[in-house]
Amino acid sequence: MSNPIVMLLLAALLTAAIIGLIVFAVRMTQRPRNTLVGGGIGPELVGRVLELKAADQFDQAVFLVRGETGMSHRAASRFVRKLRPAPPG
Repeated sequence: MSNPIVMLLLAALLTAAIIGLIVFAVRMTQRPRNTLVGGGIGPELVGRVLELKAADQFDQAVFLVRGETGMSHRAASRFVRKLRPAPPG
């Protein structure tokens, strides 16, 4: 009696694993999350982001970076947080 149940559970586990691999393969073929789209990060973008950051508009700076580069929210936030103005002189 337990043999058909075990076989059924193994078939279900194998099916779930195959579906998971298919989903993983499809996601890997799509554009990676943090690849740059369009012009990427240039001096103009950095200047605008620094202006927004200086005006305490962190969220707007993150959205600008995301829109211009295609970065994920997490990567754009990290980029904006680490961005510092050039030292004078």
